[in-house]
Amino acid sequence: MSTAVASDDNHEKTGHEKIGPKGSQTLLRGLDILDQVVDGPIALAELSARMGLTRSTTHRLATALIDRGFLIFMPRKGYRLGPKLLHLGFVAQSQVNLIQVARPHIEALAARTGDTVHLGRLDTDRALYLDKISGRRRVEISSRIGDRHPLTSTGLGKALLLDLAPAHWRHLFEDDQARGVPGADYATWEQRMRRYVAAGCAFDLEENEDQIRCVAAPIHDASGRTVAAISVSSAAQYMDEARMATLSADVLATAQRINLALGQEPSRTDE
Repeated sequence: MSTAVASDDNHEKTGHEKIGPKGSQTLLRGLDILDQVVDGPIALAELSARMGLTRSTTHRLATALIDRGFLIFMPRKGYRLGPKLLHLGFVAQSQVNLIQVARPHIEALAARTGDTVHLGRLDTDRALYLDKISGRRRVEISSRIGDRHPLTSTGLGKALLLDLAPAHWRHLFEDDQARGVPGADYATWEQRMRRYVAAGCAFDLEENEDQIRCVAAPIHDASGRTVAAISVSSAAQYMDEARMATLSADVLATAQRINLALGQEPSRTDE
């Protein structure tokens, strides 16, 4: 039995795939299977032949993809793409659209303020940064596109929570504290959050990064649901209380322009 397995492995490594770390080999095989199924249902025998793998290895990989929703098996027809890919496609499309719609507005905001502007969305219990426009000032902001930051210590993260029921805030706050995220006590944090809700925008008062402050506001889609947030970040020396108050109006106005571009009905004051 062990001899047969060794023979299968040697056949597979000298055939279709490139030699690499074991985990990456499995991942690449799985991705290759998805490529083979793009054109429609395919039977196991044909799939294994196209892949240059044994039937047992192909079946094992396909079963793992079925378990995760990436494939579906149809009796007498074979494997076809599963619902997980449809979901990911919609998510990816919505992200691309959001970035494309927001980009000219956040570029204009960065140009007006001279500061760094971020666009991000909620990603489970973190703020995922989707776009970043660097400012003109010589201020180093450590964030990168694709970074995930705490919700309760970043301005952008707090802006994403403004429409969330306060009952959920404590859980998120305590989770971040357990991960070592610095911050004030919950009572102080909650009091600030309630002020942010009333104002429609949120601040980061050097809670996430030393000497960095920011002003942030949520982005809403046509249904009024929070789908993202934008923020303006700069060094604390450029972000005293007076300037943060002035920036709030600009950030809110920019957020509203993005809301309208996403299909939100204009209010009478917008018309």
